[in-house]
Amino acid sequence: MSDTILKVKDIVKEYPGVLAINHVSFDVKKGEVHALVGENGAGKSTLIKTLSGAVIPNGGSIVINGKEFDAMSPKLAKEQGIEVIYQEFTLVPGISAAENVFLGEKTSEGIFVNIKERERRARELFEQLHVDIDVQKPVRNLSPACQQIVEIAKAVSRNVKILIMDEPTAPLTVNEVGILFEIVKDLKKKGVTIIYISHRLEELFEIADRVTVMRDGCYVATENMKDMDRKKLISMMAGRELTESYPSRKAVIGEEVLKVENLYGNGDKDISFTLKKGEILGFAGLVGAGRTELMRVLYGADRAESGRILLNGKEIKIKSCEDAIKHGIGYIPEDRKAQGVFLRMSIKWNTVINNLREFSKGIFVDTGKENEVAEEYRQKFGIKTPSLEQKVMNLSGGNQQKVVIAKTLAANCRIIIFDEPTRGIDVGAKQEIYKLMIQLAGEGNSIIMVSSDMPELLGMSDRIVVIYEGKKTGEVSKKEFSQNYILDLASGGSENGTD
Repeated sequence: MSDTILKVKDIVKEYPGVLAINHVSFDVKKGEVHALVGENGAGKSTLIKTLSGAVIPNGGSIVINGKEFDAMSPKLAKEQGIEVIYQEFTLVPGISAAENVFLGEKTSEGIFVNIKERERRARELFEQLHVDIDVQKPVRNLSPACQQIVEIAKAVSRNVKILIMDEPTAPLTVNEVGILFEIVKDLKKKGVTIIYISHRLEELFEIADRVTVMRDGCYVATENMKDMDRKKLISMMAGRELTESYPSRKAVIGEEVLKVENLYGNGDKDISFTLKKGEILGFAGLVGAGRTELMRVLYGADRAESGRILLNGKEIKIKSCEDAIKHGIGYIPEDRKAQGVFLRMSIKWNTVINNLREFSKGIFVDTGKENEVAEEYRQKFGIKTPSLEQKVMNLSGGNQQKVVIAKTLAANCRIIIFDEPTRGIDVGAKQEIYKLMIQLAGEGNSIIMVSSDMPELLGMSDRIVVIYEGKKTGEVSKKEFSQNYILDLASGGSENGTD
């Protein structure tokens, strides 16, 4: 790994009022897995976009195999063997895996596409990656892990030399992460260089050779992973010591506010549980267990087939999201970009959109009241922005999540469902979200938290309900918390022993 394949030299990228990359320089060696880390807003995404040609820097240069370029274009990046797998896949859902692999590529002579030839070559690529994927199946019908592998196969088909992976394990289960790591190790053996971006720090110690840390658009350091530990890495990313994984909390649990009885719907069967005032109720389960499906029923996004929902002892009917909001139930979805916020609209607009009646007088909107409420939540949640008119798409992941929470609370919701509240959020922003959740519970709100992060569940919950294949397999009190016990329940065990 002594040969340098890529050098970033003094790269600068400015946007109006923001210095996104501030004279960043580092090198990447051929055949290594090079981690790139930093808190949200550190400049990682902007930097990789300069490498792929999606963003033109204002200064500096990029050196690839000794050739120096002032800037890349998408075509030039591909010619140099640079491929990027973004967190949001760039696949076409309605066409087959084979067609996605070779989309935009000329694979046969003449004007007609030879589908059989594409399918044959796609099978060969998947065999090289040691995976079995139906090349004829539309990618919309593939699991997130298989879609990720289709993206990798697409890169490999183009003779990739530098593969950039942005949060590649975010949608994957534990077993699927293992498969991905084997593919990464195999590519590394074949001389492919991997630039690996992840907020899951434990992954880096398993997969990466070196790590480059960025903070506030600046380069901090490049270190060998074998010389690092978690505490040191977090300190370098945050520029400060973060000693507590989960903030301390003295929970004051009140009376029952929500009761779900024998609920069927959206694939879930016979689910019953209660939620109390000031409580953080965790929901555990493997990916696909039915936790999100249950939350969508509670929020009215999907219909219940049978069962009862009682709010403060009175049965309520929730047939739409509007019904849920009227009853004070808010939902912060797992995919905040697609379902939680309107990315191209302002912070103010997003904050008030769920409760426009409160900001209207007849046909007129009280913009003064809108500004007042949006500013109140900006200050309360510490949303980092130069203006309430800033588009949400220009905020970091952590700040986007705060806008979703502000939107929910501005609609007077007192029961708040957090679905994967810290997915894709850096370690510093996680602390802020945890403190915010504890603050909300302390103010008498009730929280339901779905999380695939076991330490997060154990660290934040007062009780944990466990779901397996659409059924409740257990409910665990704080004093009974045990990772092994909860994993057993999440794998189909029961409170009376494993089935």
